[in-house]
Amino acid sequence: MLEKYPKITVITPSFNQGAYLEHTITSILNQGYPNLEYIVIDGGSTDHSIEIIKKYEHLLTYWVSEKDKGLYHALQKGFSRSTGEIMCWINSDDMHHRRSLMTIAELFKDFPDINWIMGKNTFYDEQGREFIYGTNMFNERWSKWKMYDQDGEYIQQESVFWRRSLWEKSGAYIDTNLSLASDAELWLRFFRHDQLYSTELLLSGFRFRSGIQKSKDQREEYIAELSTVIQRELSIGNTRAYFRFMRFMKFFAKLIPLFKLKSKITMKVMAMPPKIVYNPDGTYRFSWK
Repeated sequence: MLEKYPKITVITPSFNQGAYLEHTITSILNQGYPNLEYIVIDGGSTDHSIEIIKKYEHLLTYWVSEKDKGLYHALQKGFSRSTGEIMCWINSDDMHHRRSLMTIAELFKDFPDINWIMGKNTFYDEQGREFIYGTNMFNERWSKWKMYDQDGEYIQQESVFWRRSLWEKSGAYIDTNLSLASDAELWLRFFRHDQLYSTELLLSGFRFRSGIQKSKDQREEYIAELSTVIQRELSIGNTRAYFRFMRFMKFFAKLIPLFKLKSKITMKVMAMPPKIVYNPDGTYRFSWK
């Protein structure tokens, strides 16, 4: 048990997600985390979302329902009111796993030099059943070079947590000029200052559901917007020169028949950090495997 519980800020942006919103809210509140700052920013929903929010308003730090300019504008409104030492957001159809907040507080305490962490990629179906797919752990470890190369799937926003100090170093804002890839744009700014560490612990999950879902229905548009943001990032300093070298070394590594050596070269040239692994005795450690 922690002697001191850092304040954790969770923002939930929402618009007409009454079918899932209560599950999202209770996945946070039912954890009973003792130093929680939970903010819900609703975009003026016309379904029963407001009823749900009012049901839990005595446990919320702040909530509002008013017309806004979309997801990222809502997030910026929420984060501008936040004061937590640790920060994250969870969309109104996704959910946290049990004890995620306590777990992330422990991780940041045990690793004081780490400034942002991502949990294992996990998912929910429309009925709320948890599942995992994909077994390539490479896809769950990240560096800025891997992101520049768009190698693998995406950093799972739902399970990313960061310190306020990193948020402030990175400008303390969500880019509201982008319509789809503002999460990735934020990660790229974070990468200017520190590495992203991943863990096999289950923290939060993305829900696949029916109906309009931007991440599913506008995938090609997201990739195009992400590519534009990456090209902008590559123009900073001598980044592009190392990026070309890294891609050459990755190509060279593919020619090596020994899998372990191939992987070692690839991980090294992409500057991949170790994973945070949970031990059965309740402690954590780094692992390069």
